[in-house]
Amino acid sequence: MVVELISVGTEILLGNIVNTNAAYLAEKCALLGCSLYHQTVVGDNEERMEEAIRQAVDRSDIVILTGGLGPTKDDLTKEVAARVFGRELYMDEHSKKRIADYFERIQSRAVTENNWKQALVPEGAIVIDNHNGTAPGLIIEDEERGKAAILIPGPPDEMKVMFEQDIAPYLNKLQPEGIYSHMVKICGIGESRAETMVADLMEGQSNPTLAPYAKIGEVHFRVTAKAKSEEEAEKLMRPMIDEMYERFGSSIYTTEESVTLEESIVELLKEKGMTLTTAESCTGGKLAGRILNVPGASEVYKEGYITYSNGSKEKILGVKKETLEQYGAVSRQTAQEMALGAADAAKADAALSVTGIAGPGGGTEEKPVGLVYIGCAVHGEVTVREYRFTGNREKNRDYAVVRALTLLREALM
Repeated sequence: MVVELISVGTEILLGNIVNTNAAYLAEKCALLGCSLYHQTVVGDNEERMEEAIRQAVDRSDIVILTGGLGPTKDDLTKEVAARVFGRELYMDEHSKKRIADYFERIQSRAVTENNWKQALVPEGAIVIDNHNGTAPGLIIEDEERGKAAILIPGPPDEMKVMFEQDIAPYLNKLQPEGIYSHMVKICGIGESRAETMVADLMEGQSNPTLAPYAKIGEVHFRVTAKAKSEEEAEKLMRPMIDEMYERFGSSIYTTEESVTLEESIVELLKEKGMTLTTAESCTGGKLAGRILNVPGASEVYKEGYITYSNGSKEKILGVKKETLEQYGAVSRQTAQEMALGAADAAKADAALSVTGIAGPGGGTEEKPVGLVYIGCAVHGEVTVREYRFTGNREKNRDYAVVRALTLLREALM
């Protein structure tokens, strides 16, 4: 089944906002076993939108359009799609009531007249309720031609829920076989080495397949199988996943796409009944932020310290003045004392420290931009590692965060 994506909105066309919807939908449709050959971005122009929709319908089985379903005059997606499929619009009382209920729920003032425009739907269309907004989604089918257009609101928090709850099951029913997958996530091993370790598994693959995805400081491998049921797919994927565990061992922290590295670490701390603190210099709170993004992190994370200046390292973490004078703030010795000092100050079982030169300035021949020391103290035992990153300021900080999380995971295990 061939699916085509059309993203509607002049703000996308001109680059005012990033088109995250297309990336999300392309990946999800591929996982459902759909073929995608074209993506289009079209502005809020009636003539060009109609041309784009007609062209997409001619060459694809399903056309998914996002955006242009709002209450304003330039929201034209529904009207143009209805014209392409030869349908008249009518007022859907169910959708109208949901819009009224929505405004009442958020305690807004009276609904403006143009909001009722969102309750107009094409004849014969399948109406999909919007659980996070006002504009309903729509599926317009042309059974004679075997074609369909799926219209979804543009805001990502509305689009994603609608796709996962209603659109994905609809598409899945149209497929003779479903696509199922696991994401094998690896930390502590570089992309080149990781790919080399499974090169033979990727060669000559058919069902299941194995594909690598490089992430900052991590490598993910998607294991995908096509089967009539999830149970059958699991049987196909299990031997390959088992083989990857044989090769990567504890470097694999999950096989579930939704689980992040920081989530796996928080869970590990909970299992061990341990608490954590962080002491950051060049990362400026990014490390703590990653950990605190995890629901339930408060059970294990005690407090954190951003000690950017030498004075704060001395005052808050107890780093010796002699250490800073002899070795400098960016040194193995300072990272070690930061980790031990943070653990003592927070009375935590484990502590991570980060000190480095993120750039773009501040580097020397002896200590270049990208030099970072990461310390990890667990029950008083400290490990310090030196890293030399080669990205810009933001990338160097991001890599430092992932390396710190990886080091903590290794120490805990």
